[in-house]
Amino acid sequence: MTILAHPMSLVYFIGIVTIFSLVISPRKVSVTGFFDGTSHKGAQPGLWMLILSQVTTWIFARSLMNAAILGYFYGFAGTLAYTCYYLSFLTGMYIVIQMRKRGAGSVQDWLGVHFGKTGHVAYNVVIALRLLSEVFANLIVVGLIFSAAFPAVEWAKTGSVLILAIVGLVYSALGGLRASLRTDVMQMLVFLVVFILAFGAMILGDSFSFGAIFAAEGVHAQASRPGWILVAVAFLQVFSYPAHDPVMMDRGFIADETTTRKSFIHAFWLSAMCIFGFGMFGIQAGIMGAAYEGQLLGTWQVMFGPTVYFLIAASLLISAMSTLDSALASAARLVIDEFKVAPRTVPNGRIAMFGFMAAGALLTLWGNKTLFDAVAVSGTASMFLTPVLIMAFVFNRIIPLWSFLVAYVAAALGAAAYMYRGTEFVQLFFNGAHKYDQLLYICIAVLIIGFTASLIGIATQGKLARRA
Repeated sequence: MTILAHPMSLVYFIGIVTIFSLVISPRKVSVTGFFDGTSHKGAQPGLWMLILSQVTTWIFARSLMNAAILGYFYGFAGTLAYTCYYLSFLTGMYIVIQMRKRGAGSVQDWLGVHFGKTGHVAYNVVIALRLLSEVFANLIVVGLIFSAAFPAVEWAKTGSVLILAIVGLVYSALGGLRASLRTDVMQMLVFLVVFILAFGAMILGDSFSFGAIFAAEGVHAQASRPGWILVAVAFLQVFSYPAHDPVMMDRGFIADETTTRKSFIHAFWLSAMCIFGFGMFGIQAGIMGAAYEGQLLGTWQVMFGPTVYFLIAASLLISAMSTLDSALASAARLVIDEFKVAPRTVPNGRIAMFGFMAAGALLTLWGNKTLFDAVAVSGTASMFLTPVLIMAFVFNRIIPLWSFLVAYVAAALGAAAYMYRGTEFVQLFFNGAHKYDQLLYICIAVLIIGFTASLIGIATQGKLARRA
């Protein structure tokens, strides 16, 4: 299809999706609809709306690229490692159910009861950074796609980032969380269509073999070994990882418990299949010996031709749009409901959305080393929650505030150490180890410190967890 070979086809695709998103976004929305996602009649979202919204906000553009890039460098193990993070739907379901049994209406509610304002603020700082990373990382992918599509246009990257930021802000601000839920359904269905077409074209190719995919070790000098290290990291982070994702947690408290439980289970298998399937594009590139060009975008252009490349790029763009509106909806709730910087009104929620989108767009100007860094850093920062939640939900014990703060500082320092792993000071502790080995050591150290402080705290002044 020659029309798909023209870079303007991506512009037309975004334009069509934008029009549909604007059409189905509610023109009038109540305060509860904007912040809590209820319909104009006050009804909760249905099961499939919740499932598709969960999935499309978790298979976002950055995640798709991460899975593919890790698959390219580390083969099957690399893509499997990123797919393991999607076990977060199961651990997230467990966390939500336990908190709801204890009468909490959000993670902040539960932390506030047991750790006061300090715990409340500490958690909100982490998720504010998480939301910012969601916005700028997805905008970065948009910029990469359009700079690859229009290599002769100097402003293609910056212009596409600004345009999609404005588009995402406009339809998100129309209806807040309610608009996000409604557009997520449409965007997820479009994603599934273009992804299945691209995936089908790949597996029907003469050079494709599932046996080769599962045996692939990647193109990295250490082959798949760093990928298996990342599998271990994912299992260490996967308990706390969903708890610091406000998009997932917000959707865990807006429907009845039965609907919520089913939505998490179905979202797990559907998103895991999608993310591993997309990661196979990266594994296949490595198997074919393709050169790594521009976050694999240039590689895919050469490998698959214009039609399949268009479908791959369209998958990335639609996932970026679906994540941006969800991140902005959660940002509005964070600023208004949790930080309480302004009264709970729709206009104030829209101002909060604008602030986060503007900050995220500005961060794209700073550049980015690797897309996985944001996941690794935020995942490490969230690990202070692991001892806190395991002690509370498994052993029914609440650790004292000082133990909470020790775990929090350890996780923050661990995240900073990985972020600045190239500095001379940090290298003193690792002696030139591979970056994912460093990440594994950091995660183990954070958990040891957090659990040690928790056990000492419980032994000296811990208390039984209060149930509603």
